[in-house]
Amino acid sequence: MKTTWKLCAMTIGSAFLLAIAGSAQPAFAQSSKQGSGQGAVTFAKDVAPIFKEHCVTCHRFGSIAPMSLMTYEEARPWARSIRAKVVDREMPPWHIDRNVGITKFKDDPSLTDSQVKTIAKWVDDGAPMGNPADLPAPRKFEDDQNWFIGKPDIIVKMDKPYLLPKAGPDNIVDVLIDPGFKEDMYVAAIESKPADPQSFKVVHHFTTNLVEDPEEDPVGLFLNEYALGKNGDIFPPNSGRLIKAGTKINFNLHLNPRGETTEVSVQLGLKLLPKGQVPKYVAFTQHMGDVAELDIPAGAISRHDGYFRLPQPALISSFQPHMHNRGKAQCMEVIYPDVRADSARPGPARVETLSCVSAYQFGWHITYPYADDVAPLLPAGTIVHITSWHDNTPANRYNPNPKNWVGGGARSIDEMSFAWVTLTYLDEADYQQRVRARASQAETTQPQH
Repeated sequence: MKTTWKLCAMTIGSAFLLAIAGSAQPAFAQSSKQGSGQGAVTFAKDVAPIFKEHCVTCHRFGSIAPMSLMTYEEARPWARSIRAKVVDREMPPWHIDRNVGITKFKDDPSLTDSQVKTIAKWVDDGAPMGNPADLPAPRKFEDDQNWFIGKPDIIVKMDKPYLLPKAGPDNIVDVLIDPGFKEDMYVAAIESKPADPQSFKVVHHFTTNLVEDPEEDPVGLFLNEYALGKNGDIFPPNSGRLIKAGTKINFNLHLNPRGETTEVSVQLGLKLLPKGQVPKYVAFTQHMGDVAELDIPAGAISRHDGYFRLPQPALISSFQPHMHNRGKAQCMEVIYPDVRADSARPGPARVETLSCVSAYQFGWHITYPYADDVAPLLPAGTIVHITSWHDNTPANRYNPNPKNWVGGGARSIDEMSFAWVTLTYLDEADYQQRVRARASQAETTQPQH
């Protein structure tokens, strides 16, 4: 593979607003001993299985978490911190509002209320080990299990690492890779991520673009984005992305120096549709709700609204908010086209909130993939409305400087306001057929009276 580098250094509704302006009360702020209804809770019997299922993908040696939770000896010193994080719903990171819009997702890593109570009671009771014979078999991680999308058919890596200096401004680096693609192929799933633990520490985010002609279009077509906490993009059935023979991959890296010189390397994993299978639909991810001019006064919470009109019927398969350190919350709602437009009195617009992240954290750029049976089906002409709130007050512990006005920009100390939305455009006949199928499914699942 041939690598080309290009470097540019950069210096670094009202009720809902009231809700996000204050601190949410944790669901289990009081001692879990009150009304838990549980007997003795031990690490071996009760807690280790939860950690195995929900935590150790990240909390193990060599992964992105700061400590391992694979064993009792590793977890016990962190017991009180673990309790605080799970009770406050900070861990596992999954910040979708459970009381708004769609609540059914693929690969939801969050804990149930019962699991949160179990961990809290374990800590309240002194975090006992219990009988080692009760421990579940340790989880094993092969190379292919490190990928959210499963073992990729193709992995594209940088030929050599980029050397990030130990100090200085944000580095924006373009790394052009020629993977030597010999034939056209359709991609069913995509995932981007750093290639090693030290790179995880300094990669703010990076995007991948398909460059078919470096002379005519050196920027190329957006393919995928990595940011901390983000998983992969798995496209709906009968949809995919075409990558043509000879296409090059451009990695656009946004890097933050962390006090030591770091060799940075990233990678792209692709799962392909079977050779010769041509999907009916093109699936892709794009910005929605961008705000051209952000205006965030010092010491204030600000709201910004952005809009995107769907030119065709569409299936929305995932939602991912994107803001920076002052990001507080973001909601995605849809404004349906008025089917009574010919009427002299068409009536109010039909509006539906799809999803809200009411406790956004810049450290976790999580993609929320809707379950197939609830993924939004939207008619042509629907307006996607993205509302973002930024907290530029001293109460925001991640705020670099609440005394400064903030506008839009690519640096971490600037702000952004948009959502990454993965969608597939449908033809009208397919859209109507899917709507009828959903309605039929809803009738069969309604309780009988």
